[in-house]
Amino acid sequence: MIYEDVGKMVLKFPEVTILVVGDYFLDKYLIVDRAKDEPSLETGLTAYQVVNKRLSPGAAGTVVNNLKALGVGRVITLGIIGEDGEGYDLEKGLKAIKADTSGLIKTPYRVTPTYTKPMSIKNGVETEMNRLDIKNWTPTPTELEDQVIEGLYDLLSLVDAVIVVDQVTEKDCGVVTTRVKKAISKMARSKKDFIIYADSRAYIDDFTDIMVKCNVHELMRIFGENANGISENDVVKCAKKLQNKTGKTVFITMGEKGQMVVSDKKTVKVPAIKVEGPIDITGAGDSVTAGTVAAMCAGLSPQDAALIGNIVASITIQQIGTTGIAVPEEVLERTRRILANI
Repeated sequence: MIYEDVGKMVLKFPEVTILVVGDYFLDKYLIVDRAKDEPSLETGLTAYQVVNKRLSPGAAGTVVNNLKALGVGRVITLGIIGEDGEGYDLEKGLKAIKADTSGLIKTPYRVTPTYTKPMSIKNGVETEMNRLDIKNWTPTPTELEDQVIEGLYDLLSLVDAVIVVDQVTEKDCGVVTTRVKKAISKMARSKKDFIIYADSRAYIDDFTDIMVKCNVHELMRIFGENANGISENDVVKCAKKLQNKTGKTVFITMGEKGQMVVSDKKTVKVPAIKVEGPIDITGAGDSVTAGTVAAMCAGLSPQDAALIGNIVASITIQQIGTTGIAVPEEVLERTRRILANI
């Protein structure tokens, strides 16, 4: 890959349309000023005082946010949210970044998944406190699964790629249920060269016939291994086993060690991008996903696209206390510096 290729890639982003299907969460940051702590008159417990808040789309919404920041022309959202205040705030946040929310399914039978993140602020520095999660704890109703599958079939012909974000770890309680996975695999078999890329926290080995991405800990857990201290050769062996099962390219993120990209033809280690100063890895995997898929849509190979994903993540992790974004100018500048040193 040369710098001119990256410049051409960025120019193609506005022409690209990507469907992001999966679990949309609301990220709710509550800024707590500990200097204003006061005891509750009723319980005597400390009452934390929220002096500000930040709301942003999370999980699949983080991928969407990254895609739009990169300049992808149209990003269509397909997921399930509740008819509640969190759902209102989530949809509002997606519309604010100019995402197409026409595919969101609203229902009174599910809550909008929410990560509430109290942030203690002292001397201008924010520190995350215990998180409060709102999730659905029962299986997704069949009629909602049907709507997701119908949405996939309706939208497939309109897009250049599909990104699947399987965030929920409770079996079949999210958007990407067993039935939805089977439907996605069936679609992939009917469009063999079409880009479908899935990221799953707990069930990456359930996917077949599509590209998949997971981190090294998630990969080794599939095979009952601990990732701590494991060799790169062992990572490659397990990644090849996963690739044999999925039948498509596998991307394994390894933190500061970069990515391993395994296809049926070759295995390539893609270096991580070293950064200086404090980092916040929240949403780093979503940044990798957005950068990688956008780059493939613009014509890069999976291996070169993975490097773009790493570059995007190297920019977002330097944004503390939020799930960061990278804009095209930042990607071009960092790419220029990296390629100049190779």
